[in-house]
Amino acid sequence: MPPSVPSLPRRVARTLRTSLFAQVLCALVLGIVVGKLWPDTATALQPLGDGFTRLIKTVISPLVFCVVVVGIAKAGDLKAFGRIGVKALIWFEIASTAALVIGLVAANVVGPGKGMNVDPSSLNAAAVDETTGGGHLPTTTEFVLNALPQSFVGAFAENELLQVLILACLVGAALLHVGHTKVPKILPAVEQAQEIIFAVVGFIMRLAPLAVFGAMAHLVGSYGLGVMRTYAKLIVLCYVAAALFLALLAIALKAVTGLSLWKFLRYIREEMLLALGTASTESVMPRVMQKLRRAGARDDAVGLVLPTGYSFNLDGASLYLSIGTLFIAQAVGVDLSLGQQITVVLVLMLTSKGMAGIPGSAFLALSATASSLGAIPAGAVALLLGVDRIMDSMRVVTNLLGNCVAVFAVSRWEGALDTAQAKRVLDGEDTSEPDDGDKGPGGEVGTEALVPAIPAQKPKELKEPTTGAG
Repeated sequence: MPPSVPSLPRRVARTLRTSLFAQVLCALVLGIVVGKLWPDTATALQPLGDGFTRLIKTVISPLVFCVVVVGIAKAGDLKAFGRIGVKALIWFEIASTAALVIGLVAANVVGPGKGMNVDPSSLNAAAVDETTGGGHLPTTTEFVLNALPQSFVGAFAENELLQVLILACLVGAALLHVGHTKVPKILPAVEQAQEIIFAVVGFIMRLAPLAVFGAMAHLVGSYGLGVMRTYAKLIVLCYVAAALFLALLAIALKAVTGLSLWKFLRYIREEMLLALGTASTESVMPRVMQKLRRAGARDDAVGLVLPTGYSFNLDGASLYLSIGTLFIAQAVGVDLSLGQQITVVLVLMLTSKGMAGIPGSAFLALSATASSLGAIPAGAVALLLGVDRIMDSMRVVTNLLGNCVAVFAVSRWEGALDTAQAKRVLDGEDTSEPDDGDKGPGGEVGTEALVPAIPAQKPKELKEPTTGAG
């Protein structure tokens, strides 16, 4: 007799039980419904999303440290690591500048703020200060100094990724300098710690649907869906410009590596939905690092390029800032000349680099840009208060994909990408390593889904130093 086909309700129930993508998608829809129907109750659900993000942040710094240290030690070449860093910075600058220019061109062509005729004196400028908490963007000197750790423990305690990266580079370099005969147990211990952290990430990811539900319900309950009608032209323009930028990224990725951005997006669909629901790319950084390594990018490239991109390669934020600046100018009736628009690009190239981790950083960057021009009232930035949160989805998707493309491109540029492995994984042909959706017997989550089965790589022998006391 032919095997019986499970009924539709059973298939749906099994999918919901076994697929993280389905769980997060349902939580997203449910959050929108609850936020629309019961806004007062929905606004109290924000701690669900915030709590999940806090849990994820606890493992980001130690994970980045372990991945970078292991990557340097396995590569056995500190110069190669330095080349990866330089090439990453070059890629970041080209990509973010392209995003700024696309945003300015789009805003000039469409004119999302034209005809609004807003009186700047009628705007509540104090609301911007309330959103930013009275903070300010760091100067170049402050940014450089803040990237240098004051203490080993403090960098981890404060989740300062750039400081953790510097510490990891120093430890990795020390491992290469001292040599394998002096520190025979350090590298295996770091690798084991890395596996434990990935296991912790697997446990926390089980809470992802709950986090997405709470965050989305709070968003819709607080701002409603009506704001989308008020700012429809601006919202559509930002998302269309982001789609154009991602299309250019896809072309660049195909030209440089031969990989498909669409297939990669399908590969990280669970992480993308989670990032959209929580409006945070940090919430998916550990999982994305894991998947990039599985897709053939070498440990040292993943460990350096992705975390650095969170501070230096905010493509989505760059798009939004350039469009937002022209929107504000057009709304208050200020016609910016070509020279002033070039100034906008130059200022945003600097201010966008210091935005990561600062509350209300988009408004701070917009205020700094308005002040530098001298033609736009700083209080006019309040025009974007009602729509800023709606733009998070665009910024999150663009930032995340921009940094992932940077990992692949820089890895290929440095010869640190296994292109054949990447194509097998993105085509779904390599099923040797489970995703979170893979299950053990009986459809339950197996322990193998919590600890990634990274292909074994034989580390290069650590050379003894030729000089120095060691």
